[in-house]
Amino acid sequence: MTRPALTSESRSRLAGRTLDVPEQTPPGGPATAAPLSRADVDADHWPDVVRIPSAGPARTAVARYLVSRALDKLSLTGPPAGTRPSAVGPHLTLHDSDAFYQRIGRDGLIGFGESYMAGEWDSNDLAGVLTVLAGHVDELVPAPLRRLRGLWVSARPAWDRNTLEGARANIQRHYDLSNDLFATFLDPTLTYSSALFTAFPARSDSLAPAQHRKIDQLLDLADVGAGTRLLEIGTGWGELALRAAARGARVTTLTLSAEQAALARERIAAAGLADRVEVQLRDYRDAEGQYDAVVSVEMIEAVGAEYWPAYFTALRHALAPGGRIALQAITMGHQQMLHTAATHTFISKYVFPGGLIPSREAIAEHSAAAGLRTAADDGFGEHYAETLRLWRERFTAQRPAVTGLGFDPVFQRMWEFYLAYSEAGFRSRYLDVRQLLLTEGTPR
Repeated sequence: MTRPALTSESRSRLAGRTLDVPEQTPPGGPATAAPLSRADVDADHWPDVVRIPSAGPARTAVARYLVSRALDKLSLTGPPAGTRPSAVGPHLTLHDSDAFYQRIGRDGLIGFGESYMAGEWDSNDLAGVLTVLAGHVDELVPAPLRRLRGLWVSARPAWDRNTLEGARANIQRHYDLSNDLFATFLDPTLTYSSALFTAFPARSDSLAPAQHRKIDQLLDLADVGAGTRLLEIGTGWGELALRAAARGARVTTLTLSAEQAALARERIAAAGLADRVEVQLRDYRDAEGQYDAVVSVEMIEAVGAEYWPAYFTALRHALAPGGRIALQAITMGHQQMLHTAATHTFISKYVFPGGLIPSREAIAEHSAAAGLRTAADDGFGEHYAETLRLWRERFTAQRPAVTGLGFDPVFQRMWEFYLAYSEAGFRSRYLDVRQLLLTEGTPR
């Protein structure tokens, strides 16, 4: 896959919010993934998708037994003969069962995702299949065999550590893919975090107002108003900084993404707010000064468990006496987090290298150790499921535009799998998203 450079013309088009992205999914629903053959995959760019790993006959046989048994038990193996497809629920269709089971036998969930990227299986409802699997994740493997989990997982690679240099490289691998790519599925606010809706199911044209509602709730939580000195850790494409500056705040916002920084500055200048917002290409560990309020939206997931103490210490040091910190964070159960922390996953390999979703317990522990107390904590995971559904529908509807940007079919299947996989996590309540208020002091 070749990623084209982002031209000044495309940056200006994005800054002016004129990209032609449909506000609603076309009639008939989102487009399904294009059929794909391994023979058509670029072996240089996707070596682990082209190559079927050697799992050995024993591991492949175990994977075939366990996975086929689970798929049958959960009614995910497709409609019975003679049944109308519309009369059945979500199902999975295997095109190359040998490769499918061999990949899972060797690499577990990474192999499951790579098999989808290779076109070895498809689904009539990808998010639906993944939601069913996520909702029964603890039942898929019999208890006596869970002790063998290490046979199907590998440790996280050392090069993904979020050192000062590593964090910049990890952020660039995701957020610097192309601003134009993100614009194909985000709403015109270019906000890449959970929205907050007023009704379900959410309509695509309700996404931008829902993103503003989420941002405004965070700014209210941090008590941001005229004259507030605000530090934002994780700029995104600048929408929160824009809304804070429109309230009269003085904003310093930090990012490690050069692509995001450039576009955020252009959007801020176009809004006439450049005198109130400074975008810095800077690591959170190098933040300077003290602020009345600190806001960080879905940034902690990119920090990595090793650096959570440094993250909360940086938040505490940036806080002026009497200040308030508003966080938005994705969370998972504590035991699930501990397993994930020790495991190289599909998401860490292909989407967010070095990242880890924290548990509520981990946030409480590390924030308290930094001298902060949790004054408010509110979850709204069902809103993230809807946000991801809309992003996925917009992305699949924009396949020709994504192809035109230079992203090949394997990337497109990988990205659709990532969005559906994430949506399934929230629909099954395996994941949650929360807004927290942190202040000085420790819990009583």
